[in-house]
Amino acid sequence: MNRRIGQLISYLVIIIGALIASFSVVCILIPNDAIDYGTAGIAIIISKLSGWNLSLCVAVIFLPFWIMGVRILGKQFGIRALIGAISYSLGLSLFEEIPFELNTEHFMAVIFGGAILGGGLSLILKFGGCIDGSEIMANIIISKLSKRTGKNYSMTVILLAFNAGVYLSAFLLINANEAMMSLLVYAVATTVIDNVTDHFEAIKQVTIITKNPDPIIEDIRIGLNKTCTVMDSYGVIAGENKTLICYINYFELQKMKEIISKNKGSFSTVSTVDEILR
Repeated sequence: MNRRIGQLISYLVIIIGALIASFSVVCILIPNDAIDYGTAGIAIIISKLSGWNLSLCVAVIFLPFWIMGVRILGKQFGIRALIGAISYSLGLSLFEEIPFELNTEHFMAVIFGGAILGGGLSLILKFGGCIDGSEIMANIIISKLSKRTGKNYSMTVILLAFNAGVYLSAFLLINANEAMMSLLVYAVATTVIDNVTDHFEAIKQVTIITKNPDPIIEDIRIGLNKTCTVMDSYGVIAGENKTLICYINYFELQKMKEIISKNKGSFSTVSTVDEILR
């Protein structure tokens, strides 16, 4: 019962975050010559150049990334991402019909809009959702690389390269001012996200202390295609235990939480790893 209530709350927060993000994009950023980043940024560029409906462009571009995400990251991620994407698209349509004017200079409006966008996206990411296909794409590339090389990688370089392409497109296809304003949006929004989600793009170290490690190790191997470091440990009260250490990315964190909650009687911590040396 508590788990179901927790899921419903997470879905509600994702919806709220998506509506906040869509309000920022439609009511603040676009009127002040700025765009969102990621696949939403591509959708906005296409909508501006073609005159097509913005929310439809966002949904169509996000769809193939969502399908790939479900295959790699699982059903629960798919549900949360779909809820976020639908809420974001509906929010875009809703706020396009609501008159809103922010009477301030473009620079201040873009900073304010970027902060609101970052706040909305932080809520979505914090509760396991996603409305940006570039993050799914980066996660898939990282998963493939990790599987092939056995190493862990951060998504930062891939996301930076993707968004550099988005802003270069805005520079060439729209105008230089909009590209520069959009770059400011990216800087502000990602700063907010990093502070709320504890370095979203960094690698996460999960430490699990348990007396029964085998089911957890098997679930991690099957569900996340990851391995663990296993060490003997000893608790003053609990006595002999096993300590498991596993490195994952932010999108895999929700799946890890499900694995841990499924295997009762363990104690777990999550910490951010800035760099792994080999």
